[in-house]
Amino acid sequence: MKADIVTIFPDFFRGPLEYGITRRAQEMGLAAIQVHDLREFTHDRHRTVDDRPFGGGEGMVLKPEPLFECLELLGVAPREERLAGRAKQSVVLLSAQGQRFTQKVASELVLLDHIVLVCGRYEGVDERVAECLADRELSIGDYVLSGGEMAAAVIVEAVMRLLPGAVGNEASTQQESFTVDAKVKASDGADSTCGSNGLLDYPHYTRPAEFSGMAVPEALLSGNHEEIRRWRRQRALEKTLRNRPDLLEGASLSEEDKRFLAGIKNNRG
Repeated sequence: MKADIVTIFPDFFRGPLEYGITRRAQEMGLAAIQVHDLREFTHDRHRTVDDRPFGGGEGMVLKPEPLFECLELLGVAPREERLAGRAKQSVVLLSAQGQRFTQKVASELVLLDHIVLVCGRYEGVDERVAECLADRELSIGDYVLSGGEMAAAVIVEAVMRLLPGAVGNEASTQQESFTVDAKVKASDGADSTCGSNGLLDYPHYTRPAEFSGMAVPEALLSGNHEEIRRWRRQRALEKTLRNRPDLLEGASLSEEDKRFLAGIKNNRG
Protein backbone atom coordinates (compact mmCIF):
# COMPACT_ATOMS: atom_id res chain seq x y z
CA MET A 1 0.00 0.00 0.00
CA LYS A 2 1.07 3.55 -0.74
CA ALA A 3 0.00 6.36 1.59
CA ASP A 4 0.63 10.06 1.02
CA ILE A 5 0.02 12.72 3.67
CA VAL A 6 -0.43 16.36 2.63
CA THR A 7 0.19 18.89 5.41
CA ILE A 8 1.66 22.29 6.21
CA PHE A 9 3.50 20.72 9.18
CA PRO A 10 5.50 17.81 7.72
CA ASP A 11 7.81 17.60 10.76
CA PHE A 12 4.83 16.55 12.88
CA PHE A 13 5.02 13.06 11.37
CA ARG A 14 8.64 12.37 12.24
CA GLY A 15 7.46 10.67 15.43
CA PRO A 16 4.22 8.84 14.59
CA LEU A 17 5.59 7.18 11.46
CA GLU A 18 8.81 5.92 13.04
CA TYR A 19 7.49 3.63 15.77
CA GLY A 20 5.57 0.40 16.27
CA ILE A 21 3.55 -1.33 13.61
CA THR A 22 3.66 1.66 11.23
CA ARG A 23 7.45 1.49 11.15
CA ARG A 24 7.34 -2.32 10.88
CA ALA A 25 4.99 -2.17 7.89
CA GLN A 26 7.37 0.19 6.08
CA GLU A 27 10.48 -1.82 6.89
CA MET A 28 8.82 -5.01 5.65
CA GLY A 29 7.87 -3.34 2.38
CA LEU A 30 4.16 -3.65 3.10
CA ALA A 31 3.60 0.10 2.96
CA ALA A 32 5.29 3.18 1.55
CA ILE A 33 4.36 6.38 3.40
CA GLN A 34 5.38 9.84 2.22
CA VAL A 35 4.70 13.24 3.76
CA HIS A 36 4.31 16.26 1.46
CA ASP A 37 4.68 19.89 2.48
CA LEU A 38 1.75 21.78 0.98
CA ARG A 39 3.82 24.97 0.87
CA GLU A 40 6.01 23.35 -1.80
CA PHE A 41 3.07 23.73 -4.18
CA THR A 42 2.72 27.50 -3.84
CA HIS A 43 4.22 30.05 -6.24
CA ASP A 44 4.49 33.30 -4.29
CA ARG A 45 7.44 34.37 -2.18
CA HIS A 46 5.43 34.05 1.04
CA ARG A 47 4.40 30.45 0.18
CA THR A 48 0.78 31.31 0.93
CA VAL A 49 -1.55 28.35 1.50
CA ASP A 50 -4.53 30.13 3.09
CA ASP A 51 -6.82 33.10 2.54
CA ARG A 52 -9.86 34.80 4.06
CA PRO A 53 -13.21 33.25 3.08
CA PHE A 54 -15.69 35.03 0.82
CA GLY A 55 -18.61 36.42 2.77
CA GLY A 56 -16.51 37.28 5.78
CA GLY A 57 -16.07 35.44 9.03
CA GLU A 58 -13.33 34.65 11.48
CA GLY A 59 -10.20 32.70 10.62
CA MET A 60 -8.46 31.58 7.45
CA VAL A 61 -9.20 28.78 4.98
CA LEU A 62 -6.78 26.61 2.98
CA LYS A 63 -6.73 27.62 -0.67
CA PRO A 64 -7.63 25.12 -3.42
CA GLU A 65 -4.76 25.74 -5.88
CA PRO A 66 -1.88 24.14 -3.89
CA LEU A 67 -3.99 21.10 -3.01
CA PHE A 68 -5.12 20.46 -6.58
CA GLU A 69 -1.56 20.87 -7.86
CA CYS A 70 -0.19 18.51 -5.20
CA LEU A 71 -2.77 15.80 -5.96
CA GLU A 72 -2.05 16.09 -9.68
CA LEU A 73 1.63 15.43 -8.99
CA LEU A 74 0.75 12.41 -6.83
CA GLY A 75 -0.94 10.82 -9.80
CA VAL A 76 -4.30 9.93 -8.30
CA ALA A 77 -7.07 8.79 -10.60
CA PRO A 78 -10.00 11.12 -11.35
CA ARG A 79 -12.56 11.39 -8.55
CA GLU A 80 -15.26 9.72 -10.65
CA GLU A 81 -13.11 6.61 -11.12
CA ARG A 82 -12.36 6.43 -7.40
CA LEU A 83 -16.01 6.77 -6.44
CA ALA A 84 -17.02 4.12 -8.98
CA GLY A 85 -14.41 1.71 -7.63
CA ARG A 86 -12.51 1.53 -10.92
CA ALA A 87 -9.38 2.83 -9.15
CA LYS A 88 -8.32 1.31 -5.83
CA GLN A 89 -7.47 4.74 -4.46
CA SER A 90 -8.97 7.25 -2.06
CA VAL A 91 -8.35 10.92 -1.35
CA VAL A 92 -9.39 11.56 2.24
CA LEU A 93 -10.06 15.07 3.53
CA LEU A 94 -9.69 15.21 7.32
CA SER A 95 -12.10 17.62 8.95
CA ALA A 96 -14.51 17.96 11.87
CA GLN A 97 -17.39 17.86 9.36
CA GLY A 98 -16.48 14.41 8.06
CA GLN A 99 -17.96 10.96 8.49
CA ARG A 100 -16.78 9.37 11.73
CA PHE A 101 -13.73 7.14 11.25
CA THR A 102 -14.39 3.60 12.48
CA GLN A 103 -12.80 0.17 12.35
CA LYS A 104 -15.12 -0.59 9.43
CA VAL A 105 -13.74 2.37 7.48
CA ALA A 106 -10.18 1.25 8.30
CA SER A 107 -10.99 -2.21 6.91
CA GLU A 108 -12.22 -0.55 3.69
CA LEU A 109 -9.14 1.63 3.30
CA VAL A 110 -6.69 -1.25 3.81
CA LEU A 111 -8.06 -2.91 0.65
CA LEU A 112 -6.90 0.02 -1.48
CA ASP A 113 -3.57 0.41 -3.27
CA HIS A 114 -3.17 4.13 -2.60
CA ILE A 115 -4.62 6.55 -0.06
CA VAL A 116 -3.98 10.28 0.22
CA LEU A 117 -4.70 12.03 3.53
CA VAL A 118 -5.26 15.77 3.24
CA CYS A 119 -4.79 17.52 6.58
CA GLY A 120 -7.12 20.46 6.99
CA ARG A 121 -6.06 23.53 8.98
CA TYR A 122 -7.34 26.83 10.32
CA GLU A 123 -11.11 27.20 9.75
CA GLY A 124 -11.13 24.48 7.12
CA VAL A 125 -10.48 23.92 3.44
CA ASP A 126 -11.98 25.52 0.34
CA GLU A 127 -15.18 23.53 -0.31
CA ARG A 128 -14.14 22.80 -3.89
CA VAL A 129 -11.55 20.41 -2.45
CA ALA A 130 -14.28 18.43 -0.69
CA GLU A 131 -16.65 18.51 -3.66
CA CYS A 132 -14.27 17.94 -6.58
CA LEU A 133 -11.02 16.46 -5.25
CA ALA A 134 -11.64 14.28 -2.18
CA ASP A 135 -13.86 11.19 -2.34
CA ARG A 136 -14.08 10.84 1.46
CA GLU A 137 -14.28 13.31 4.32
CA LEU A 138 -13.41 11.77 7.68
CA SER A 139 -13.34 12.86 11.33
CA ILE A 140 -11.85 10.87 14.20
CA GLY A 141 -14.40 12.15 16.71
CA ASP A 142 -16.99 14.70 17.66
CA TYR A 143 -14.56 17.38 18.76
CA VAL A 144 -12.42 20.02 17.05
CA LEU A 145 -8.65 19.90 16.58
CA SER A 146 -6.45 22.65 15.21
CA GLY A 147 -5.67 20.55 12.15
CA GLY A 148 -5.88 17.12 10.55
CA GLU A 149 -2.35 15.98 11.40
CA MET A 150 -3.34 14.08 14.54
CA ALA A 151 -6.24 12.49 12.69
CA ALA A 152 -3.96 11.43 9.84
CA ALA A 153 -1.58 9.74 12.29
CA VAL A 154 -4.52 7.88 13.88
CA ILE A 155 -5.85 6.67 10.53
CA VAL A 156 -2.42 5.55 9.32
CA GLU A 157 -1.89 3.52 12.50
CA ALA A 158 -5.36 1.92 12.30
CA VAL A 159 -4.94 0.99 8.63
CA MET A 160 -1.31 -0.16 8.72
CA ARG A 161 -1.96 -2.70 11.47
CA LEU A 162 -4.57 -4.38 9.24
CA LEU A 163 -2.07 -5.06 6.46
CA PRO A 164 -1.40 -8.82 6.26
CA GLY A 165 1.95 -9.46 7.95
CA ALA A 166 2.18 -6.13 9.78
CA VAL A 167 1.10 -7.68 13.09
CA GLY A 168 3.07 -10.71 14.22
CA ASN A 169 -0.03 -12.67 15.20
CA GLU A 170 -2.68 -11.73 12.64
CA ALA A 171 -5.39 -13.55 14.60
CA SER A 172 -5.03 -10.92 17.34
CA THR A 173 -6.57 -8.24 15.11
CA GLN A 174 -9.74 -10.33 14.88
CA GLN A 175 -10.44 -10.34 18.62
CA GLU A 176 -10.13 -6.61 19.22
CA SER A 177 -12.84 -4.14 20.02
CA PHE A 178 -15.07 -3.11 17.09
CA THR A 179 -13.81 -5.88 14.79
CA VAL A 180 -16.56 -7.68 12.90
CA ASP A 181 -15.74 -11.01 11.27
CA ALA A 182 -18.30 -11.75 8.57
CA LYS A 183 -17.41 -15.45 8.78
CA VAL A 184 -18.72 -15.67 12.36
CA LYS A 185 -22.51 -15.71 12.46
CA ALA A 186 -24.71 -15.24 15.51
CA SER A 187 -25.82 -18.85 15.13
CA ASP A 188 -22.22 -19.93 15.71
CA GLY A 189 -22.41 -18.65 19.27
CA ALA A 190 -20.15 -15.70 18.39
CA ASP A 191 -16.96 -17.28 19.69
CA SER A 192 -15.31 -14.41 21.57
CA THR A 193 -11.93 -16.17 21.59
CA CYS A 194 -11.78 -15.60 17.83
CA GLY A 195 -13.45 -12.25 17.32
CA SER A 196 -15.29 -9.51 19.15
CA ASN A 197 -17.94 -9.40 16.40
CA GLY A 198 -18.67 -5.75 16.94
CA LEU A 199 -18.42 -5.73 20.74
CA LEU A 200 -15.78 -4.21 22.99
CA ASP A 201 -12.97 -6.61 23.78
CA TYR A 202 -13.23 -8.88 26.82
CA PRO A 203 -10.98 -8.23 29.90
CA HIS A 204 -7.44 -9.65 29.96
CA TYR A 205 -5.39 -10.96 32.89
CA THR A 206 -1.79 -12.13 33.21
CA ARG A 207 0.50 -13.47 35.94
CA PRO A 208 0.55 -13.42 38.90
CA ALA A 209 -2.77 -15.21 39.48
CA GLU A 210 -3.21 -13.07 42.61
CA PHE A 211 -1.91 -9.55 43.11
CA SER A 212 -2.51 -7.40 46.20
CA GLY A 213 -5.54 -9.48 47.08
CA MET A 214 -6.98 -9.26 43.56
CA ALA A 215 -7.38 -12.68 41.96
CA VAL A 216 -7.74 -13.71 38.34
CA PRO A 217 -11.28 -15.03 37.70
CA GLU A 218 -11.48 -18.78 38.29
CA ALA A 219 -13.01 -19.43 34.87
CA LEU A 220 -9.75 -18.37 33.16
CA LEU A 221 -7.75 -20.79 35.30
CA SER A 222 -10.09 -23.75 34.76
CA GLY A 223 -8.58 -25.05 31.54
CA ASN A 224 -12.13 -25.58 30.27
CA HIS A 225 -12.24 -23.91 26.85
CA GLU A 226 -16.03 -23.71 26.72
CA GLU A 227 -16.15 -22.13 30.17
CA ILE A 228 -13.45 -19.63 29.16
CA ARG A 229 -15.32 -18.82 25.94
CA ARG A 230 -18.56 -18.20 27.81
CA TRP A 231 -16.89 -16.07 30.50
CA ARG A 232 -15.12 -13.91 27.93
CA ARG A 233 -18.22 -13.47 25.84
CA GLN A 234 -20.33 -12.46 28.83
CA ARG A 235 -17.75 -9.98 30.09
CA ALA A 236 -17.54 -8.44 26.59
CA LEU A 237 -21.31 -8.12 26.54
CA GLU A 238 -21.33 -6.51 29.99
CA LYS A 239 -18.61 -4.02 29.10
CA THR A 240 -20.30 -3.10 25.82
CA LEU A 241 -23.67 -2.62 27.51
CA ARG A 242 -22.04 -0.44 30.17
CA ASN A 243 -19.71 1.70 28.02
CA ARG A 244 -21.03 1.55 24.43
CA PRO A 245 -24.62 0.24 24.32
CA ASP A 246 -24.97 1.67 20.82
CA LEU A 247 -22.65 -1.07 19.51
CA LEU A 248 -25.12 -3.78 20.49
CA GLU A 249 -27.53 -2.60 17.79
CA GLY A 250 -25.24 -3.80 15.01
CA ALA A 251 -23.46 -6.65 16.82
CA SER A 252 -23.83 -10.31 15.90
CA LEU A 253 -25.70 -11.76 18.90
CA SER A 254 -26.64 -15.38 19.55
CA GLU A 255 -29.76 -16.40 21.46
CA GLU A 256 -27.48 -17.10 24.42
CA ASP A 257 -26.15 -13.53 24.19
CA LYS A 258 -29.67 -12.07 24.08
CA ARG A 259 -30.77 -14.06 27.14
CA PHE A 260 -27.68 -12.93 29.06
CA LEU A 261 -28.27 -9.26 28.21
CA ALA A 262 -31.95 -9.54 29.09
CA GLY A 263 -30.95 -10.93 32.49
CA ILE A 264 -28.66 -7.96 33.17
CA LYS A 265 -31.37 -5.47 32.20
CA ASN A 266 -33.95 -7.24 34.37
CA ASN A 267 -31.61 -7.16 37.37
CA ARG A 268 -31.15 -3.43 36.86
CA GLY A 269 -34.94 -3.27 36.81
